[in-house]
Parts: sequence; C-alpha cells; structure tokens
Amino acid sequence: MPRLMTWNVHRCVGGDRRLDMDRVAAVIAEHAPDIVCLQELDVGRARTGHVDQAAAIADRLGMGLHFHPAMTIEAELYGDAILTPHPERLVKAGPLPTLAGIPGLEPRGALWVRIEVDGQPLNVINTHLGLVPREQRLQAAALAGRAWLDHPEMTGPVILAGDFNATSITRPYRLLTARLADAQRRLGQSPTVKTFPSGFPAIRIDHAFISPEIRPTAVMAAFSPLARMASDHLPLVLDFEIRTSEPV
Repeated sequence: MPRLMTWNVHRCVGGDRRLDMDRVAAVIAEHAPDIVCLQELDVGRARTGHVDQAAAIADRLGMGLHFHPAMTIEAELYGDAILTPHPERLVKAGPLPTLAGIPGLEPRGALWVRIEVDGQPLNVINTHLGLVPREQRLQAAALAGRAWLDHPEMTGPVILAGDFNATSITRPYRLLTARLADAQRRLGQSPTVKTFPSGFPAIRIDHAFISPEIRPTAVMAAFSPLARMASDHLPLVLDFEIRTSEPV
C-alpha cells in the first residue's frame, strides 16, 4: 500500500537547535514512504554549511528528487522538494502570489510531480503557504485555480500536501476543501492528528488533501523521540489506495 509523508523539516535544525540531516533522513527511512514532500530545505546557504540538503537527504534515502527554490538570495536557495524512488516527471514548479507592501514576507511556491505508483499515475503537489491570512487566501485560491488544480494537465488522482500554516477553521482551508477532501476528514478520524509544535503537538496545520480516486487507509504523525526532536513539526504520514475509477 503506498505511503506519503509530508514534513516541514525546519532546515534540518531540531528542537535542540542542532543541525542534523542524518536524523531527518533516519525518521523518513523509519516510515519507508513512497513519496516524501519536504518543506523548508536549505540549498547552498551559509547558515547551514552551504550543503544541498535536498540532494543530501535524497541520497541517504536512495530516492530521486525535484527541488523548487521558493526563495533565492544570490547563490543561496530555500524551498521545497518531492522525493520518490518511483518513476516520476516534473510537471510544474513555480511561485505563489504574495502581498505587496508588507516587509518581511517570504516568497512561497509549489511543486507538482507526476509519479507512477502501483502502475498508476499520481499527481502530487507539495507547497508551503505564508503566515499572513490574506496572503494564505491568495495562495490557496491560486492552488485551487487554473494554474494548479484546474490546470489542463491535471487529470487523474491528486494529492496536495504540505505545511499550509492554516487550521481547519480558516478560509484557505475551506478554499482547498471545496476542491479536494481532507484525508483525515475523509477517513473519519477522531481526534485529528496534530503536528505542531513537535514537542507537544496542539494544532493541525500540515495537511494532505486528496481527490476522489484516493482512498485513505491511515493518517498518523511520526511521534518517536527522534521525530519530535528533528524539527519543529512532526511528519504527517498518509497511507492510501488509488482507485481505478471514482466511487459511485
């Protein structure tokens, strides 16, 4: 049964303020996902030793990867990645809209890869929304629109995953669930799985949204001592099946 993990890895700096890519890779390997959506990766940045974190983690896991730099500062990159050992093709990577005139907002983006899972193509979009509610609404509307979920090439099963910085009572969440189902809600899971902050998870801002062809079978958070220390978020893990046709 396929498994997806989405995780904001906080540039591989953990709750102990220690930079450690090995423990991030170890947590991922422990859960053996087929698809990994990672947010907040540094590539070539001075603050994390000029390492390509996306490539280093992918190499440790024996996976292929696509990385999208949501933010570029000269030669330093910061963004999101999709990793998988399965056949895949990059469909699109690009920026999401932001608000003008507000200093300090980080650029945000999304990454869309089509992955062959159990002989079936699966569209996976990984994203990380901003912190300001108005900005989040713009970004969620863009994801729900023609540039992404309504894109002409968006056919077949879809999983949209990432750190949305938005709980289930917010407008950005409602914008996205008008197009895709929340995997936890589809599963009827109660209580819901919370992932932030990692030490004492109290809120649910990491999500996996799914199309009707996806049948979730389990949603959980990685909650080992290593996972709780490796980042400020816990990884969200989704087990699922792909239906060959939509349910009646």
